[in-house]
Amino acid sequence: MGIGNIIGDAMAYPFKNIKALVLYIVLSIIAALIGGAAIISFAGAYTSKGIAGFAFGGMTLVGIILFVLVLFLIEGYGIDIIKYGIERRTDSPGIDIGRQIANAVKLVVVDLVYYILPAIIIVVLGLFLRDWILTILSIILIIVFALANFMAKCRLAKTDSLGEALAIGEAIGDISRVGIGKILGTVILIVIILLIIAIILAFIYKLNNTIGGILLGIFSVYFIFFYNRAIGLLYAEA
Repeated sequence: MGIGNIIGDAMAYPFKNIKALVLYIVLSIIAALIGGAAIISFAGAYTSKGIAGFAFGGMTLVGIILFVLVLFLIEGYGIDIIKYGIERRTDSPGIDIGRQIANAVKLVVVDLVYYILPAIIIVVLGLFLRDWILTILSIILIIVFALANFMAKCRLAKTDSLGEALAIGEAIGDISRVGIGKILGTVILIVIILLIIAIILAFIYKLNNTIGGILLGIFSVYFIFFYNRAIGLLYAEA
Protein backbone atom coordinates (compact mmCIF):
# COMPACT_ATOMS: atom_id res chain seq x y z
CA MET A 1 0.00 0.00 0.00
CA GLY A 2 1.12 3.54 -0.68
CA ILE A 3 1.27 6.15 2.05
CA GLY A 4 -1.92 7.78 0.79
CA ASN A 5 -3.79 4.47 0.88
CA ILE A 6 -2.53 3.72 4.39
CA ILE A 7 -3.67 7.12 5.70
CA GLY A 8 -7.01 6.91 3.88
CA ASP A 9 -7.76 3.45 5.25
CA ALA A 10 -6.68 4.45 8.77
CA MET A 11 -8.86 7.58 8.74
CA ALA A 12 -11.92 5.60 7.64
CA TYR A 13 -11.32 2.64 9.98
CA PRO A 14 -12.86 4.16 13.17
CA PHE A 15 -16.05 5.10 11.27
CA LYS A 16 -16.36 1.52 10.00
CA ASN A 17 -16.18 0.27 13.59
CA ILE A 18 -18.42 2.67 15.51
CA LYS A 19 -19.27 0.12 18.23
CA ALA A 20 -15.58 -0.43 18.99
CA LEU A 21 -15.00 3.34 18.96
CA VAL A 22 -17.82 3.85 21.47
CA LEU A 23 -16.47 0.98 23.59
CA TYR A 24 -13.05 2.64 23.66
CA ILE A 25 -14.62 5.97 24.62
CA VAL A 26 -16.47 4.22 27.47
CA LEU A 27 -13.22 2.63 28.68
CA SER A 28 -11.54 6.05 28.59
CA ILE A 29 -14.40 7.60 30.60
CA ILE A 30 -14.17 4.78 33.16
CA ALA A 31 -10.43 5.35 33.47
CA ALA A 32 -11.00 9.08 33.97
CA LEU A 33 -13.70 8.49 36.62
CA ILE A 34 -11.56 5.98 38.51
CA GLY A 35 -8.56 8.31 38.34
CA GLY A 36 -10.65 11.21 39.65
CA ALA A 37 -12.02 9.08 42.48
CA ALA A 38 -8.48 7.98 43.41
CA ILE A 39 -7.37 11.63 43.61
CA ILE A 40 -10.33 12.51 45.85
CA SER A 41 -9.59 9.50 48.08
CA PHE A 42 -5.94 10.53 48.32
CA ALA A 43 -6.97 14.03 49.40
CA GLY A 44 -9.25 12.47 52.03
CA ALA A 45 -6.46 10.21 53.27
CA TYR A 46 -4.10 13.18 53.52
CA THR A 47 -6.52 15.31 55.57
CA SER A 48 -8.09 12.56 57.72
CA LYS A 49 -6.71 10.62 60.66
CA GLY A 50 -7.40 7.27 62.27
CA ILE A 51 -9.84 4.83 60.71
CA ALA A 52 -11.12 7.41 58.21
CA GLY A 53 -7.60 8.10 56.96
CA PHE A 54 -6.91 4.37 56.68
CA ALA A 55 -10.15 3.84 54.75
CA PHE A 56 -9.37 6.67 52.35
CA GLY A 57 -5.86 5.28 51.90
CA GLY A 58 -7.27 1.86 51.03
CA MET A 59 -9.70 3.41 48.54
CA THR A 60 -6.81 5.34 46.98
CA LEU A 61 -4.77 2.16 46.55
CA VAL A 62 -7.70 0.27 45.02
CA GLY A 63 -8.45 3.22 42.75
CA ILE A 64 -4.85 3.43 41.52
CA ILE A 65 -4.76 -0.33 40.81
CA LEU A 66 -8.06 -0.21 38.89
CA PHE A 67 -6.95 2.92 37.02
CA VAL A 68 -3.70 1.25 35.90
CA LEU A 69 -5.53 -1.94 34.89
CA VAL A 70 -8.03 -0.01 32.75
CA LEU A 71 -5.22 2.00 31.15
CA PHE A 72 -3.38 -1.24 30.38
CA LEU A 73 -6.56 -2.70 28.92
CA ILE A 74 -6.93 0.36 26.70
CA GLU A 75 -3.29 0.10 25.58
CA GLY A 76 -3.66 -3.63 24.97
CA TYR A 77 -6.74 -2.97 22.87
CA GLY A 78 -4.71 -0.50 20.82
CA ILE A 79 -2.07 -3.19 20.25
CA ASP A 80 -4.82 -5.45 18.88
CA ILE A 81 -5.86 -2.70 16.48
CA ILE A 82 -2.27 -2.75 15.18
CA LYS A 83 -2.52 -6.54 14.80
CA TYR A 84 -5.73 -6.24 12.80
CA GLY A 85 -4.01 -3.67 10.61
CA ILE A 86 -1.09 -6.02 9.99
CA GLU A 87 -3.58 -8.73 9.00
CA ARG A 88 -5.52 -6.12 6.99
CA ARG A 89 -8.75 -7.06 8.70
CA THR A 90 -11.52 -4.48 8.46
CA ASP A 91 -13.33 -5.47 11.67
CA SER A 92 -12.35 -4.43 15.18
CA PRO A 93 -10.91 -6.39 18.13
CA GLY A 94 -13.04 -7.65 20.97
CA ILE A 95 -12.21 -7.29 24.65
CA ASP A 96 -9.78 -9.93 25.92
CA ILE A 97 -8.93 -8.59 29.37
CA GLY A 98 -6.15 -10.97 30.43
CA ARG A 99 -4.25 -11.04 27.13
CA GLN A 100 -4.61 -7.33 26.40
CA ILE A 101 -3.44 -6.27 29.86
CA ALA A 102 -0.53 -8.73 29.59
CA ASN A 103 0.46 -7.27 26.20
CA ALA A 104 0.33 -3.76 27.64
CA VAL A 105 2.71 -4.81 30.43
CA LYS A 106 5.02 -6.35 27.81
CA LEU A 107 4.92 -3.06 25.89
CA VAL A 108 6.11 -1.17 28.97
CA VAL A 109 9.10 -3.53 29.14
CA VAL A 110 9.77 -3.05 25.42
CA ASP A 111 9.67 0.75 25.71
CA LEU A 112 12.06 0.70 28.67
CA VAL A 113 14.57 -1.50 26.84
CA TYR A 114 14.48 0.49 23.59
CA TYR A 115 14.94 3.84 25.34
CA ILE A 116 17.31 2.86 28.14
CA LEU A 117 19.72 0.93 25.89
CA PRO A 118 20.61 3.88 23.61
CA ALA A 119 20.94 6.10 26.70
CA ILE A 120 23.51 3.67 28.15
CA ILE A 121 25.38 3.53 24.84
CA ILE A 122 25.47 7.33 24.64
CA VAL A 123 26.83 7.60 28.20
CA VAL A 124 29.57 5.06 27.42
CA LEU A 125 30.48 6.80 24.15
CA GLY A 126 30.63 10.09 26.03
CA LEU A 127 33.63 8.77 27.92
CA PHE A 128 35.68 8.48 24.72
CA LEU A 129 34.30 10.87 22.08
CA ARG A 130 34.30 14.62 21.60
CA ASP A 131 31.11 16.60 22.08
CA TRP A 132 30.27 17.19 18.39
CA ILE A 133 30.90 13.58 17.40
CA LEU A 134 28.89 12.39 20.39
CA THR A 135 26.01 14.70 19.43
CA ILE A 136 25.85 13.33 15.87
CA LEU A 137 26.04 9.71 17.03
CA SER A 138 23.46 10.36 19.74
CA ILE A 139 20.97 11.75 17.22
CA ILE A 140 21.51 8.75 14.94
CA LEU A 141 21.13 6.29 17.83
CA ILE A 142 17.96 7.95 19.10
CA ILE A 143 16.37 7.90 15.64
CA VAL A 144 17.35 4.28 14.96
CA PHE A 145 16.10 3.02 18.32
CA ALA A 146 12.90 5.09 18.10
CA LEU A 147 12.13 3.52 14.72
CA ALA A 148 13.16 0.09 16.04
CA ASN A 149 10.80 0.59 18.99
CA PHE A 150 8.10 1.44 16.45
CA MET A 151 8.77 -1.91 14.75
CA ALA A 152 9.02 -3.75 18.09
CA LYS A 153 5.51 -2.64 19.00
CA CYS A 154 4.27 -4.10 15.73
CA ARG A 155 6.20 -7.33 16.35
CA LEU A 156 4.53 -7.60 19.74
CA ALA A 157 1.11 -6.99 18.19
CA LYS A 158 1.73 -9.62 15.53
CA THR A 159 3.03 -12.37 17.80
CA ASP A 160 2.05 -11.53 21.41
CA SER A 161 5.68 -12.45 22.13
CA LEU A 162 7.93 -10.31 24.31
CA GLY A 163 10.94 -12.18 22.94
CA GLU A 164 10.05 -11.25 19.35
CA ALA A 165 9.57 -7.61 20.35
CA LEU A 166 12.94 -7.54 22.13
CA ALA A 167 14.79 -9.01 19.14
CA ILE A 168 16.46 -5.65 18.51
CA GLY A 169 18.40 -6.78 15.44
CA GLU A 170 15.23 -8.08 13.80
CA ALA A 171 13.35 -4.91 14.71
CA ILE A 172 16.08 -2.78 13.12
CA GLY A 173 15.94 -5.07 10.07
CA ASP A 174 12.19 -4.43 9.82
CA ILE A 175 12.96 -0.73 9.32
CA SER A 176 14.73 -1.46 6.03
CA ARG A 177 12.11 -4.03 5.01
CA VAL A 178 9.28 -1.52 5.40
CA GLY A 179 11.42 1.36 4.09
CA ILE A 180 12.69 4.21 6.23
CA GLY A 181 11.36 6.73 3.71
CA LYS A 182 7.89 5.21 3.89
CA ILE A 183 7.95 5.13 7.68
CA LEU A 184 9.05 8.75 8.00
CA GLY A 185 6.62 9.88 5.29
CA THR A 186 3.71 8.18 7.07
CA VAL A 187 4.68 9.58 10.47
CA ILE A 188 5.10 13.11 9.09
CA LEU A 189 1.69 12.96 7.40
CA ILE A 190 0.08 11.69 10.62
CA VAL A 191 1.67 14.58 12.57
CA ILE A 192 0.45 17.13 10.00
CA ILE A 193 -3.11 15.76 10.20
CA LEU A 194 -2.94 15.83 14.01
CA LEU A 195 -1.74 19.45 14.03
CA ILE A 196 -4.47 20.59 11.62
CA ILE A 197 -7.23 18.97 13.65
CA ALA A 198 -5.69 20.23 16.92
CA ILE A 199 -5.78 23.81 15.59
CA ILE A 200 -9.43 23.40 14.59
CA LEU A 201 -10.34 21.95 18.01
CA ALA A 202 -8.45 24.74 19.80
CA PHE A 203 -10.50 27.30 17.86
CA ILE A 204 -13.76 25.52 18.75
CA TYR A 205 -12.65 25.29 22.40
CA LYS A 206 -12.19 29.07 22.51
CA LEU A 207 -15.72 29.55 21.20
CA ASN A 208 -17.30 27.00 23.55
CA ASN A 209 -15.36 25.20 26.28
CA THR A 210 -17.93 22.44 26.75
CA ILE A 211 -18.29 21.51 23.09
CA GLY A 212 -14.56 21.87 22.56
CA GLY A 213 -13.80 19.60 25.51
CA ILE A 214 -16.22 16.91 24.32
CA LEU A 215 -14.85 17.03 20.77
CA LEU A 216 -11.29 16.86 22.12
CA GLY A 217 -12.11 13.72 24.10
CA ILE A 218 -13.79 12.06 21.12
CA PHE A 219 -10.97 12.99 18.77
CA SER A 220 -8.36 11.67 21.20
CA VAL A 221 -9.99 8.24 21.04
CA TYR A 222 -10.45 8.50 17.27
CA PHE A 223 -6.78 9.37 16.85
CA ILE A 224 -5.69 6.28 18.81
CA PHE A 225 -7.72 4.11 16.40
CA PHE A 226 -6.38 6.00 13.39
CA TYR A 227 -2.75 5.97 14.53
CA ASN A 228 -2.63 2.30 15.52
CA ARG A 229 -4.40 1.26 12.32
CA ALA A 230 -1.85 3.18 10.26
CA ILE A 231 1.03 1.54 12.14
CA GLY A 232 -0.41 -1.91 11.49
CA LEU A 233 -0.94 -1.29 7.77
CA LEU A 234 2.55 0.13 7.49
CA TYR A 235 4.14 -2.89 9.16
CA ALA A 236 2.14 -5.21 6.89
CA GLU A 237 4.57 -4.11 4.19
CA ALA A 238 7.52 -5.75 6.02
